[in-house]
Amino acid sequence: MGYTLCVIGCGTMGVAILSGTIASLESNGPYFDRPKWETHTPGTTTPQHKADDSLPSRFLACVNRAESIKALQTSLRSLGPLGAAVEVTAKQNVQAAKQADVILLCCKPQLAHSILNENGMREALEDKLLISILAGVTISQLKTLVNPSTKVIRAMPNTPCKIREGMTVVSTIPASQDTHRDRAIILAIFESIGRCRVLEEKHFDACTALSGSGPAFACIFLEAMADGGVMMGLPRAEALELAAQSLQGAARMALQPGAHPAQIKDAVTTPGGCTIAGLLTLEDGRVRSTIARTIQVATERASQLGQVSEK
Repeated sequence: MGYTLCVIGCGTMGVAILSGTIASLESNGPYFDRPKWETHTPGTTTPQHKADDSLPSRFLACVNRAESIKALQTSLRSLGPLGAAVEVTAKQNVQAAKQADVILLCCKPQLAHSILNENGMREALEDKLLISILAGVTISQLKTLVNPSTKVIRAMPNTPCKIREGMTVVSTIPASQDTHRDRAIILAIFESIGRCRVLEEKHFDACTALSGSGPAFACIFLEAMADGGVMMGLPRAEALELAAQSLQGAARMALQPGAHPAQIKDAVTTPGGCTIAGLLTLEDGRVRSTIARTIQVATERASQLGQVSEK
């Protein structure tokens, strides 16, 4: 028998996580085969369909406005029987939390205090697993809003989770008699929408800069490559496709066991060829150090946002 998963603040990212979890169960369940974003994608590990307590069997989704219910239900129905069975409510956070075993907090960071301070919420969360994806809200902050028996975990998914190609970083899971089960639950949720790594919370600012902001930085490079293609006569659509697929392919190669970006670069670079000419131009423009410094500055900014949220 599985557990009950409740998503509080089921907005864009909440829907992405819920959809990924449901789609992974549907694709391996008795209903029908549902491919993920790309069937050849190695990055997404779909949990195996088993009758155990590490996979959810009931889903609750909480939204802030009643008018959002119908739109969310319509979206979830496209996922199949499990999606259609999701119970969507508005302004019923405490009631939903009482019925759940695992609570995923996906609201806007500024709403966390009011939601967790709702009458009866502390009691509803007792002895349960609370997973927060709120940017800049630390575990210590969250623990002041719940009872000591509530197990608080912080997770940071990024935007590509929407197409199940995300990168999620999860804080270290505290030791308890349920540690193994909690870890299995967390990995099953976030590996359904991409890759997942467990790191200490002290690394979260750097992770925010690298994987959280990373897609935006990558898109700047992608746009620039496409612009260069257009400058040299390629149609815009084809230039963008060539650039995007090239970056995607290179990234997939870099994720292969034993691979390294330098090896991939050297394999393409022939003596006196066009690749080395382009690489020297990038080095002249200090692109390597600029990108590295970009991550540094974004990390510093992320740490400042965390300090602001504590005030």
